[in-house]
Amino acid sequence: MSSQPSTAPTLAALQDQLRQFVAERDWGQFHTPKNLSAALSVEAAELLEHFQWLQSGSRDELGAARVQQVSMEMADVLSYLLLLAAQLDIDLLASLHEKIALNRAKYPAELVRGDARKYDQYK
Repeated sequence: MSSQPSTAPTLAALQDQLRQFVAERDWGQFHTPKNLSAALSVEAAELLEHFQWLQSGSRDELGAARVQQVSMEMADVLSYLLLLAAQLDIDLLASLHEKIALNRAKYPAELVRGDARKYDQYK
C-alpha cells in the first residue's frame, strides 16, 4: 500500500457518476432494490464463471486477457452494489467497518489463525 494520498474518487463520487449515467438513459425506473440485487447476483455469477474449472484462479493461471475480463466483471459487481447502496441509503464504508469489527469478535486471530472453519465450529 502506498503512503501517498489517494486521488481515487470516493464511493459517493462513483455513485454520483453512476446515477448520472442511469439518469441520462432513463433507467432509474428499472433500478429498484430487487432488480439491482438480481443484477448484482447475475454479475457475480459472471465473475465466478471465469474461475470455473481452474485449479486456483491465480493471475498467472487466468492470463492477461482473462484478468482484463475479470476486472470488467468486478466493475459491474461494484457498479450494481454502489447503485443498490444509494437506493437504500446505506453507507457502504460504515457498513464495512462495522462488519470487520463483528468478524474480529467472531473470529479472534489467536483462535482461528490458519483454520477456515465457520465461527460456530470453534467452541
